[in-house]
Amino acid sequence: MTAGAPSWTFTEDDFGAITGSMRRFLDDTNSMCAMLVDKSGQLVTTVGSAPGLDPTTFATLTAADFGANDQLARILGETDFTTLFHQGERESVFVADVARRLILVVIFDSRTSVGLVKLKLKPQVEELTALLDVAMSRSRLGVPQQEKLLHGAEQEIDDLFQW
Repeated sequence: MTAGAPSWTFTEDDFGAITGSMRRFLDDTNSMCAMLVDKSGQLVTTVGSAPGLDPTTFATLTAADFGANDQLARILGETDFTTLFHQGERESVFVADVARRLILVVIFDSRTSVGLVKLKLKPQVEELTALLDVAMSRSRLGVPQQEKLLHGAEQEIDDLFQW
């Protein structure tokens, strides 16, 4: 996906399903925070909390980091790196590509292990990908459905004002 405005919209149900999925992931892994970021660095949503962190700035830097690592992958002859891991003394970050559209950022501390996060990450990415596919397909079909819904409305309005 190229940088720029996303080409999809989420309904309230889409957003609820996505954030619910991310909350379950946090509960299952005992992680602190999960963020969904688009490839241009825009924060889509965040679940949980990471104290002392500006989520918008963190999202932007994460997208830049992920993009830089994509370039490193290409230099090595890989298509891309689908996950990244950064380990710190107190907190660690696991980052994963979601449907080549978004980035899932997971922040965790010593209450969990990188192995547990990594184990649960693949099914989480698959679930988010499926939820995004539903939202994307609805977005692609949304314009014609709206046109069909409003088909004939202009004539009905004109008829109301002609007496």
